[in-house]
Amino acid sequence: MNTPRLMMESNPMNTLKLWAVCLCLALPVNLYAQETDHDEHDEEDGGAIELTAEEQRGAGIVPARVGRRALSETVRVPGEVVINAYRSSRVTSRITAQVVARHVTLGERVEEGQVLVTLSSVEMAEAQGALVVADYEWQRVKSLGRQTVSERRYTEAQVAQQQALAKVIAYGMTESQAAALAQSGDPGKATGAFDMLAPQAGTVLQDDFIVGELIEPGRVLVDITDESVMWVEAQTTPGGVSDIDDGATARVSLDGINWLEGTVIQRHHSLDETTRTQGLRVEVENVGDQIHPGQFVQVEIVTATRAPVLAVPSAAITMIEGSPAVFRLENGHEFHAGKIETGPTVGDWTVVLAGLGEGDEIAIDGVFHLKSLLLKSSLGEGHAH
Repeated sequence: MNTPRLMMESNPMNTLKLWAVCLCLALPVNLYAQETDHDEHDEEDGGAIELTAEEQRGAGIVPARVGRRALSETVRVPGEVVINAYRSSRVTSRITAQVVARHVTLGERVEEGQVLVTLSSVEMAEAQGALVVADYEWQRVKSLGRQTVSERRYTEAQVAQQQALAKVIAYGMTESQAAALAQSGDPGKATGAFDMLAPQAGTVLQDDFIVGELIEPGRVLVDITDESVMWVEAQTTPGGVSDIDDGATARVSLDGINWLEGTVIQRHHSLDETTRTQGLRVEVENVGDQIHPGQFVQVEIVTATRAPVLAVPSAAITMIEGSPAVFRLENGHEFHAGKIETGPTVGDWTVVLAGLGEGDEIAIDGVFHLKSLLLKSSLGEGHAH
């Protein structure tokens, strides 16, 4: 039994080896204990960022309380802005005429009754002359009275005046213009010139004519539309609109950031012959004149609404150590990074399953700045202020 002891005593090298082994076994334990203490300290202080109210405003940090929301399920599809046909007009010539003068230009805002273009026509000159003669005869017969002239002559004069008046109106004169010409009784005013007036207020989207050009009947001279309310034609797969009804809430965007509110007003019942897609028409309040015909936009349509759930803006969530986290505000000036468990994302909102409670206050804007301060602190520069 004494042999091992005697061997160690007789061999000092074995004794040194044994002490070395014991030291190596003890060292990891001490290091682990130190690392554990350091990690616990970091967990206590890590994520604590102190910022005054003024510093928060300067960094663009916006806190808000967490609450429950009825999130809406949406579908996003491409669309194109088109004119609102119910708020648009086309100005055309009803007879062959020559353009004498232009009074508006492309893109100009016009008011109802404003002169757009002046035309001149041989047909109109003949009709204007006939109106002056017919009205003169009618005024004379009417002044004589039924007792003086025959009933037939009285009626014929009245009908002739009404037909001549209707003819110049049909050719393009307004009722007020025709009445003024008739009342003037001046044959010298039967020049064949007449003005085309704006039938509504709006923006000139087309003015495809040149002064001096001969215009044939039916030729569109000016297109006018009211751009305050536009249409967006959205394209979906044939089965993708079964849950979308007229009146469904929608919104459109050019860049995916700024959105305009709208409403689904029509669902087309035939497929596009080229793309084989089914169309939806969305009516949009064009606030700030942001959209114009021909632009391509993103269309987001609400298909269903969920029961209220705890949710936060998706922009408030950041990734820390591979897990979703938010910055909780405490005492009005301390932001603490805390991990959360997230559910589905609906629109711009993310459902929170764990890690937050209703009424908690978190940063919803300026999260990137807070994360950079947290990183700076973790690199050994102390608490961020």
